[in-house]
Amino acid sequence: MKAHVVNRIVLAMALAGVSFVGMSAATYAQPQLQQDQVQEEESAKKQKKAQEQKAQQQQRQQQGEQQQKKAQEQRQQQGEQQQKAQQQRRQQDQQQQKAQEQRQQQDQQQQKAQQQRRQQDQQQQKAQEQRQQQGEQQQKAQQQQQQQNRLSEQQQRQRIEEQQQRLTQYREHLDQQQRLAEQYAERLKQQNRMEHYQFQEQYLQRLREQQRRIQETRDYDYDADPYFYTPPVYRYSRGGRYYETNQYGADLLREAVNYGYEEGFRAGRADRHDRWRSSYKDSYAYQDANYGYTGYYVARDDYNHYFREGFRRGYEDGYDSRYQYGSYEDGRYSVLQTVLSLILNFQPLR
Repeated sequence: MKAHVVNRIVLAMALAGVSFVGMSAATYAQPQLQQDQVQEEESAKKQKKAQEQKAQQQQRQQQGEQQQKKAQEQRQQQGEQQQKAQQQRRQQDQQQQKAQEQRQQQDQQQQKAQQQRRQQDQQQQKAQEQRQQQGEQQQKAQQQQQQQNRLSEQQQRQRIEEQQQRLTQYREHLDQQQRLAEQYAERLKQQNRMEHYQFQEQYLQRLREQQRRIQETRDYDYDADPYFYTPPVYRYSRGGRYYETNQYGADLLREAVNYGYEEGFRAGRADRHDRWRSSYKDSYAYQDANYGYTGYYVARDDYNHYFREGFRRGYEDGYDSRYQYGSYEDGRYSVLQTVLSLILNFQPLR
């Protein structure tokens, strides 16, 4: 019993000691814990600061890398731009060189063309000189031939007398035709053919001018006119008979056909505008057939015949508004050369 009490006392004392020790330990552990927390916080701060520094370092490193990369890209771009600029300069140099070569080629071509033109000019000049020499030789030969083939004085006198008779008869004929022309003009006005009336007045005006020139011709120098001493070179037929003429007479008959075609074209066009029936024989100009005739070189009947041949064809072209037998050039109507040759049908005598 006593032992049991003693044990309990010992146990209580032991427990009290333990409690005291625990309280002391607790009292001692609290400041230690606070110190540990401070150390942990400082350590955490250090770690955080280290992390921040590390992050900043990484950020600076990344920025540096980015800047280096950007700088490298810029250098690369600059290099590419420089390379591109060099290529462009090379291309420009090549283009300039090519342009210079082209200019050189053009200069060479122009120089060659100038040389060719000079050669052509020289050839043309030489050919012109040759033609001039040939023309002079031909003219000289013609003059010699004319001298050899010149008509005798008796033949010349006979031709001059025939010419004078033709002029006298032609002047009388013109006076008679003037009265007929005035009567025909009155008939046109009565028929209200005003376009043809205007053509008629223009034709008469041209005929009056021609008559005035003929009447003013006095003291004609027949000896100076080669027609009167040049022998015939062509033969032509009219009305079943053959006639002969020289070059001057042949030229006048060609003019007769062309004058006739021109007046016929105007007359036919006038009748078409007047809405009049086609009738070339009804025109006074066809009946007269003397425009362009001065009384020289050929008989009036011959001139009238070929004038009317041209008039008929010109009237048909003018009335139908076409150019089947002739053409219009340099302000004048004229018969086509092929048609003219068929109408005249000159046959050389030599």
